[in-house]
Amino acid sequence: MPAVRIRVGVLFGGRSGEHEVSLRSARSVMDAIDKDKYEVVPVGITKEGRWIAGSDPWQALASGAGQGTPAALLGEPGDPTLKSLELSGGEHATGLQDVATLDVVFPVLHGPYGEDGTVQGLLELADIPYVGAGVVGSAVGMDKVIFKAVMLAAGVPVLPFQLVQRSEWDVRHEAVLDRIEAALPYPLFVKPANLGSSVGVSRAASRLELAAALDEAALYDRRLLVEQGVAAREIEVSVMGNDQPLASVPGEIIPSDVFYSYTDKYITDAAILRIPADLDAHTVERVQELALNAYRAIDCAGLARCDFLIDKATGEVWMNEINTIPGFTSISMYPKLWEASGVPYPELIDRLIQYALERHAEKRRNKTSYEAG
Repeated sequence: MPAVRIRVGVLFGGRSGEHEVSLRSARSVMDAIDKDKYEVVPVGITKEGRWIAGSDPWQALASGAGQGTPAALLGEPGDPTLKSLELSGGEHATGLQDVATLDVVFPVLHGPYGEDGTVQGLLELADIPYVGAGVVGSAVGMDKVIFKAVMLAAGVPVLPFQLVQRSEWDVRHEAVLDRIEAALPYPLFVKPANLGSSVGVSRAASRLELAAALDEAALYDRRLLVEQGVAAREIEVSVMGNDQPLASVPGEIIPSDVFYSYTDKYITDAAILRIPADLDAHTVERVQELALNAYRAIDCAGLARCDFLIDKATGEVWMNEINTIPGFTSISMYPKLWEASGVPYPELIDRLIQYALERHAEKRRNKTSYEAG
């Protein structure tokens, strides 16, 4: 008899500015996964947040139609079954039908409502194993400001920064600009606190540019990060594992512009990825050690890409950010670093699924009730 395949729900799309990036990552995962070992159940999430299943939800989202069989997971332990919704009278569900029982979920969701702990919370409630960090690691890794605060507490160096609330920026423009300029020298980088792929990120070298950068970032989040700029090399390290994580060889991104922008990443493809990075042995060891420290500090699991800045003049190293669901196309930095470290793309997918099952089994050891006496 042929071996029973593990059924993997690949979750993609989502309510995020990184929706299109998610589609690219998911396509690569579904194409490369070992079909003899795994049965793929694609599950799309539209830009409005509707879950769709059916024959080809990926194509439905990629085409912009967003049409498909409405679907849902119930956050109920003991029911890891993807349901299709029977609709009557518009959008009102009148019944549920089982689509597939999922053994594990592979979220390939970037940004809010996917990488930030929200989907992870649903999967925890449903008691379904899933690839990647849990609720805490996902949420802390997503929020750049909270992540930096945790790094400082863990002894991992980060550049000086300021937090700006959008509500404050809306009504106190001049006061906010004065506060930032008193704390940080130009140039500055302004980012939405809870987004990735360089969406909404700007470099500012003057007060006028800073105001425009805050306006841009405020389109995407209510919390804005303003960070001191530095003439630096951009170094990345891939990490995988649970309680005993492993770090890849470092790679370097050489952007075609002043920083590694969304355009550079996904449109012009003009940036150079240098793998492995041209670093001395001490610096390689340093960034790998910091990557593992950061990973453990936020209780990450499964996978993450750790991004660093290295001062071109002094060699000083700063932790920039962590991505708990990094870009996952076959040419993305995360899998390419593992390929250079001896783990090819299909094997990487397999390992991540096994880490998910291992972590879920470990959680199952926890007692969920208590009787006094």
